[in-house]
Amino acid sequence: MNQISSSSHTGATSGAIFMLVASLAFAGANTLQAVLPTPAEYGGFGMSSTGMAFWQYVIASVLALPLILRIGIKNLRTSHPLAHEVRAFVSALGVHVFVYGFASGVPIWQMVTLLATGPLFIILGSTVLLGEKASTARIGAALMGFAGAIIVSGVGADGITWQTFVPIAAAALWAKTDILTKYLTQKGESPETLTISLLVLVTPNHLAILLLVTAFAWALPAGAAPGFPFALPTGTGLLLLLLLGALTAAAQYLLSFAYRAADATFLQPFGDLKVPLGVIVGWVALGQVPSIWFWPGAALIILASLFLYLVEGRDQSSKLATA
Repeated sequence: MNQISSSSHTGATSGAIFMLVASLAFAGANTLQAVLPTPAEYGGFGMSSTGMAFWQYVIASVLALPLILRIGIKNLRTSHPLAHEVRAFVSALGVHVFVYGFASGVPIWQMVTLLATGPLFIILGSTVLLGEKASTARIGAALMGFAGAIIVSGVGADGITWQTFVPIAAAALWAKTDILTKYLTQKGESPETLTISLLVLVTPNHLAILLLVTAFAWALPAGAAPGFPFALPTGTGLLLLLLLGALTAAAQYLLSFAYRAADATFLQPFGDLKVPLGVIVGWVALGQVPSIWFWPGAALIILASLFLYLVEGRDQSSKLATA
């Protein structure tokens, strides 16, 4: 009985560690997503944000081919093709919305902190659409992480602008992806089908979004349309784009290990740790110094993760011991 409890706690610990390393990979990817679309006169490479997102996932998909082949193409068979397609499209759209925020000049520390609103969308959507019941601890941790994100973002001090809603929109879209994943799980879809469907469908959906954005841009008045969105950078820019794709693939691998080891809702607040990690990486790599509000807000986010880990680890051990 003690061995079962110890094994369960070890799984939670492994999942938390994988999530932390994935958060570090995401932090590095976020930094590159800020650098590549920045105009050359400001030290960047002037990539189209939608073009960058497309190539990022083309590279990540190529690197994920061993995983795709190991899972097996046969696992694409499903009774819910439309739900899988909507899930892939919403996931891809969230990426494009997110990188657009970087291209519009929103600092890294504001972009990644406002993503911490995601757990609230997940709890709300799972409760309303799937009929799930969220524990008090999970609601409390989500609210604590949300409060920390708002403090770090400086929304109260600097005022709310339209850019504020860009990462919040991305968080809502990615929450929708998670809710659809839960829905498909309830319908009996296997983890292999869920994984391979997203890996196979996400790149075509990125291409579709890029073509839609390009068609809209070319419909603008003469001189207002951006440059060719499929253009690749050269030299250092190309190496950074390859690194961005590699970090994206690595983060997805790490997330798959994390979700295999522990419950997804338990792991969600640990994903909020990409907020302080993203700020620190952006600070070191780009010199984007966060406001003074970063420190108390980041402390709240970290405390939310630790609180949920300790409370649910204790409750899980208690239930297993009783059983």
